[in-house]
Amino acid sequence: MQKITLVIMAAGIGSRFGEGIKQLTPVGPGGEIIMDYSIHDALEAGFNKIVFIIRRDLEKDFREIIGNRIEKLCEVAYVFQELDGLPEGFTVPEGRTKPWGTGQAVLACRGLVREPFAVINADDYYGKEGFVKLHDYLTAHAEDHYHYCMAGFILKNTLSDNGGVTRGVCRVDDNNYLTDIVETYHIVKCPEGAMVETTQEPVDINSHVSMNMWGLTPEFLDVLEDGFREFLTGLTPGDIKAEYLLPSVIDRMLKKGQADVTMLETNDKWFGVTYAADKQSVIDSFAELIEAGVYTSPLNSK
Repeated sequence: MQKITLVIMAAGIGSRFGEGIKQLTPVGPGGEIIMDYSIHDALEAGFNKIVFIIRRDLEKDFREIIGNRIEKLCEVAYVFQELDGLPEGFTVPEGRTKPWGTGQAVLACRGLVREPFAVINADDYYGKEGFVKLHDYLTAHAEDHYHYCMAGFILKNTLSDNGGVTRGVCRVDDNNYLTDIVETYHIVKCPEGAMVETTQEPVDINSHVSMNMWGLTPEFLDVLEDGFREFLTGLTPGDIKAEYLLPSVIDRMLKKGQADVTMLETNDKWFGVTYAADKQSVIDSFAELIEAGVYTSPLNSK
């Protein structure tokens, strides 16, 4: 059986949330966390291995709250994103306190993940459709190097009622290949749909956006390693906040003609705990999904 892995990025500090560890916050009526639903949907879609990217100081809580349960359902592995997880010859700049972003997070999987894999955020709910489409694409293209995919969400399905969000607004060609990702900050809901709060610039609410739900193949981890060295080499002295980001790496590959990315449209509604005020909305959303019969309560994989 073809192994298809789900990599979950769960090492984020969650500074905007401000109340404990947001990835481990219960949101389901049976105490489920968002990851429970993502893993349930992934296993249902055919994924058969889970890799958690976490911080070492969270390992005990993480295993107790979710990891030990998931190990009973499928193969599970852990990797750690650390501030000092740098290539030989590089050191952490004085004053830097946070790890280096999503690119460094996924790079932690190098040597462990040798099969096609999808990447998601731990604190985002993606719905079922994206997992099915990514799994089917990765299964069909398992031997195709540098042919990747991403779930393209509709912007209006990804906005928060409680503040501005950052979204990678996507452009595609006539064959649905991704041509560009424009990181757009401070997108807020407004009566007209959505706008960039800082400039009042309108944003098409039917745009496709990336929610960091990617389908990749193992050689991408080698690209990440080489790119991380380039990123660190090019840092401006004194810059302690620069991040090595997955969308930026992929966008650079596209610009250089090194890869192609098929956008797989998903119409599911995204939600997540970006702000503390989002928590109740997420709880209510899961209650509605359970009422509609999308999930059982308690979740049958919990």
